[in-house]
Amino acid sequence: MEIGKVPEIVLKRSVFQQMHTRREEVLVGAGIGEDCAVVQLAPDEVFVLSTDPITGTEKDMGKLAIQITANDLASAGAEPVGVLLTVLLPPSSEEALIRKLSEEVDHACKELGMQVMGGHTEVTAVVNQPLLSVTGVGKVKKGALVTTGGAQVGDDVVVSKWIGIEGTSIIAKEKEEELLSRFSRPFLQEAKDFDKFLSVVPESKVAVLSGVSAMHDVTEGGIYGALWELSEASHVGLEIELKAIPIRQETVEICEYFRLNPYQLIASGCMLMTAKDGRTLVSNLKKAGIHAAVIGRCVEGKAKKIINGEDTAYLERPKTDELYKIYK
Repeated sequence: MEIGKVPEIVLKRSVFQQMHTRREEVLVGAGIGEDCAVVQLAPDEVFVLSTDPITGTEKDMGKLAIQITANDLASAGAEPVGVLLTVLLPPSSEEALIRKLSEEVDHACKELGMQVMGGHTEVTAVVNQPLLSVTGVGKVKKGALVTTGGAQVGDDVVVSKWIGIEGTSIIAKEKEEELLSRFSRPFLQEAKDFDKFLSVVPESKVAVLSGVSAMHDVTEGGIYGALWELSEASHVGLEIELKAIPIRQETVEICEYFRLNPYQLIASGCMLMTAKDGRTLVSNLKKAGIHAAVIGRCVEGKAKKIINGEDTAYLERPKTDELYKIYK
């Protein structure tokens, strides 16, 4: 199989169909597009759990590990509480690397009010680069829980910030020397600094108060992958205006240089949301200083249309994220 997410058809055939045990206290379990598991704790509050590995880059791994996990929890409308970390390091690693990762993790946790609650750190020949696997724990009142599968026919589709911002930042850092032959240093610095936009915790809080029906953090597979997953989880069709999808010029130009599709580029920091009144949601987000736009709506059926003027295309199942192409 190719590097990246396991294809949806393989997940359905070889993973989900092999899972038969069910417990009544598990409110939300494994499913296409669902980032979190939900366990009933008390009559009015639930724990929200999420897990993710960091494999696409070695730079700022600690920060990314915490931020991406917090984003998954925020996508469920949950308050991030803490994390459990599994850190696997190759034999070539030195103690300075462990310290650096720990400092990055601690700094990110401090910004988000989270605690490292435990974990495991190991040097192993099984990996050839550092690997961080994070389990996140959050909490939310039961009535405020939001899932990827909550979108309804007639809802507006909204995105926050811009697509591809995480991938753009990673590429600008990983390929800085090569890119300097084409772009100016200030241009690249702006692209690298996109990592300051990676948290979706602020828009999650605004969205929950605005009556959002579904949220999904745009990660591997980019906006096209996230739209597919939201559609499948919610059992709705989509009509999306391509030109309405917000994208930064830095993302456009860097993707053109590497011949990448920015709509399939990892985009943590961009939240996909649905709501009955998308314009009010956008207005509320902008009042909070968060850029957002209505990009389409949920419709009857299963078709996932991307409309570009007079042309209409249809979304395909998510493919390997474009980010991995820069390492070939």
